[in-house]
Amino acid sequence: MAKLRCTLLLALLPATAMAAPVFTLESPDFADNGVLAAKFAGNAKQNPGCTGENISPALRWSHAPAGTKSFALLIVDPVGGKGLGVTHMVAYNISAEKTAYAQGELSESKNYTGGKNTPGTDSYFGPCPPAGSGLHHYNFVLIATDLAPTALTPGLSHAELLDKLKGHNLGAASTVARYGNE
Repeated sequence: MAKLRCTLLLALLPATAMAAPVFTLESPDFADNGVLAAKFAGNAKQNPGCTGENISPALRWSHAPAGTKSFALLIVDPVGGKGLGVTHMVAYNISAEKTAYAQGELSESKNYTGGKNTPGTDSYFGPCPPAGSGLHHYNFVLIATDLAPTALTPGLSHAELLDKLKGHNLGAASTVARYGNE
């Protein structure tokens, strides 16, 4: 009788209540659409907009899609570069067993294969928006793939990585941080 009641109760629940958990990406260092602390900004003496410590924020994720074998991470400022966009991070071949990066770990090129970001490095390069350009939005996008965590060669650009992921992407999660130099 108890089994029948449980079955009946499950049948009455809306489909959304029984849906699989959503693939999520978050950071303990900023709320979604929150403002990044200055220490997470880029650091380049030749650029007056780069006055931070270039420490990558911590990230954590959960509920990856079934069949995930690796992840790719992109950090992009879509309005940087006077509207052409600036890619701050291209990371891939991230093991499916990994569920987080500690603060600073992405700056140190640990536990991923680095691609080429817009500044030309293969690791995290923090925000460097021009003074007076307002708050820029930094999109952190984690892509689940069915590729082995050794499948892709080092040094891929943002566009090259997306091309290689076509047909191998299983889902994505994202969060947004904002930063500006006033």
